[in-house]
Amino acid sequence: MKMIKWIGLAVVSLLSLFPFYIMIVMSTHYNEDLFKGIPIWPGDHLMANLRTVLAADFGRVYSNSLIVSVASVVLATLTSTLIGYAVAKFEFHGRRWLQTFVVLTMMVPTQVGLIGYIIEMRNIGVGNTLWPVILIWGAFPFGAFFMIQFMRDAIPNDLIECARIDGCSEPGIFFRIVLPIVKPGLATLATLVFLWSWNNYLLPLVTINKSEWYTLPVFISNLGIVHRTDYAARMAALTMTTVPVLLLFVLGSRTFMKGLTAGAVKG
Repeated sequence: MKMIKWIGLAVVSLLSLFPFYIMIVMSTHYNEDLFKGIPIWPGDHLMANLRTVLAADFGRVYSNSLIVSVASVVLATLTSTLIGYAVAKFEFHGRRWLQTFVVLTMMVPTQVGLIGYIIEMRNIGVGNTLWPVILIWGAFPFGAFFMIQFMRDAIPNDLIECARIDGCSEPGIFFRIVLPIVKPGLATLATLVFLWSWNNYLLPLVTINKSEWYTLPVFISNLGIVHRTDYAARMAALTMTTVPVLLLFVLGSRTFMKGLTAGAVKG
């Protein structure tokens, strides 16, 4: 029975990793060869494709995406943690309304407010920069809802009361007691925000017109030369873009799963 389980897991893993293998293999072929069919074995055109990608200022674009993703993680986790702690552990007027508002904003598609957000960013003077792609994570309803539920289940109220009785200040309670306890939730939220920000295509597409501020998804969609779309070079760029995300998920998978399942079982 155990052997059957491991065989099933191995088959599922191979099926899941096969598209990544095809992506890597396609990046080693000449562009026109891809139209003959999906290649199975690696080719000998990898270095030429890498030169095409690097010649298109890939380093600057990679730095842009890294800056955006890291800043988005910091901003989203900070605001979501503060909102989650306030709503979950404090009694104040309008608390229920605020929680209801967070849930309602999760139901509204992002595209609905996109035009208004673009106009707002232009009016405050940060249009056509990386700031609109970062600042949108300052109001992250899913992150706020996730941290509200996580803190409500993970942090006993008695623990906070004991810390107050012992004379610990509110900032001290938050930084010394609350944050260490919710570290799995923070790691999960940070991983999700990093992935979503790293792969975000629509917002950079409509807010950034200068190639010097492109992020990786927009850069890859425009990669090529005049009158020719270089799909092989795009596959090479996608491979270099996907590797950090895979490493992040592999290194943080245990904490990620712990954060997702926290509070699922009580007892």
